[in-house]
Amino acid sequence: MSELILLSPLDLGIASALILLLALLSWRMRLGLGNDLMISGARTVVQLLLVGLILTAVFEQQRLVWVVLISVVMLLVAGREAMARQERRFAGWWGFGVGTLSMFVSSFTMTLFALLAVIGPEPWYTPQYAIPLLGMVLGNTMTGIALALDRLTQNAWDQRAIIEQRLMLGESAGEAVRDIRRHSMRNGMIPSINAMAVAGIVSLPGMMTGQVLAGSPPMEAVKYQILGMFLITAGTGFGTLAAVWLGARRLFDDRQRLRLDRTRLRSE
Repeated sequence: MSELILLSPLDLGIASALILLLALLSWRMRLGLGNDLMISGARTVVQLLLVGLILTAVFEQQRLVWVVLISVVMLLVAGREAMARQERRFAGWWGFGVGTLSMFVSSFTMTLFALLAVIGPEPWYTPQYAIPLLGMVLGNTMTGIALALDRLTQNAWDQRAIIEQRLMLGESAGEAVRDIRRHSMRNGMIPSINAMAVAGIVSLPGMMTGQVLAGSPPMEAVKYQILGMFLITAGTGFGTLAAVWLGARRLFDDRQRLRLDRTRLRSE
């Protein structure tokens, strides 16, 4: 295998020019995305450089406490981001708690399963494996849950008159939002299913690409990518199911009355 080609700051500067060009086009065409592109690009550079420094230290020490701390920070940030881009979201703690709890259960379960039952590093919390796996699963689960909850709350708001009519006809809360719940679950899971369907044909997924660029044998990179895709899809699926179930229950009170007033859903 050939040696890894190291990138210089100049190389990254050349790549950043593409984002700058795209931002200029956005400003020219009045798309309203120029500032977001520049801010997101700057965040990418700063955040990844900081992560690189932190992971270097964590990999050298290999202590469980640091792995747990980093995992908690990742979960809290993911919970906030999943909530931030929903057009309508649950107000108060529930806006943050539904997605975060669902991500915690699904993503951490999938990561522990991979570490203990599949890969088996020694120790099991080896940062080199634990943190990248959790980040991969958590990031994709965050996207699926955000899409599902956004669909759930928006459709419930748009169809609130229909839901109330179904309740008056004697249907339970679960029956009244059954179709909305099903469509929301599908909406959250479709990106992961599509990614699996085209992996290796339309796209070379991120884990495999990174390992190949780093000099790993292609077949070993393929094995890890298959594992990663299965973990991502399972984590996203279970997380989406949990988030939609919790969210759908939150739409109603203890007497199965629809509660979509301003104290329950907030429009952004």
